[in-house]
Parts: sequence; C-alpha cells; structure tokens
Amino acid sequence: MSRLWVDANVILRFLTKDPPEMAECSARLMAKAEMGEVSLYISPLVLAEVIWVLKSFYRYSMTAIAHVIISLVSAPGIDVDNRELVIRAVELARDRNVDFVDAYLALQAAEHGETVCTFDESDFRHLPVEWMVPG
Repeated sequence: MSRLWVDANVILRFLTKDPPEMAECSARLMAKAEMGEVSLYISPLVLAEVIWVLKSFYRYSMTAIAHVIISLVSAPGIDVDNRELVIRAVELARDRNVDFVDAYLALQAAEHGETVCTFDESDFRHLPVEWMVPG
C-alpha cells in the first residue's frame, strides 16, 4: 500500500466541496484511504493551515472546525503524527477560543515540562502551560 503526504488544498476541497470537480477527486482519494487502498499522511502543519483557512476564509466556527478535523484525523487510512495531541489541541482551541497553533504549542511544551516564550499573552493566558514574554 502506498503512502501519500496530503497537502492542505486536497483536504480543503474535500471538506468544503469547493470547487466541485476538485472536491470529487478529493472524496475519491478519501474513499480509497477508508477502503485501505492507500494511506494518507497529514502533517500537523498542514492541519494548522486547513484550520486557519476554514476559520479565516470560509468563516467556519471553531465548533464546526473541531468536528470535521477530529473526524478526519480519526478516520481509517489517515495517519497523523501525535494524533492524540492534535485532537487535544483542536478541542482546547475550540473550548478556550484560542488559535490551534497556540494550543498545539502549549500542549507540546507542557508535555516536556517547558515554558513557551511569546508576545501573545491573550491566548496563552487561557492555556495550560507556563509562558513568559521575551526580555
């Protein structure tokens, strides 16, 4: 079975069904993964891009984004590094109204017992990690 590294545009076409022709190709690829004909690898960086586009361009709510992303990364034939961390970060971003990337970074740092250095006090005040402002 081959393994394909999937770009954000393929996932976005699948999730948004826009444009229809590309969405259909993406849906066929996802079906092949579900049937075990191919393995699809999705990098957490690609997921961050997908989440950003769904939120900023398509104006999806974080609740809707969390639902589709958690379903996607949990689907048969989908391989994601740190799947559980990704799911926890999506849920944290949804529940605390912060950016996914900040939630993911906070959880990674916390797992290592380390501190995040950031100017983004507004998000990190709501995240379960030690943080500091540079300087």
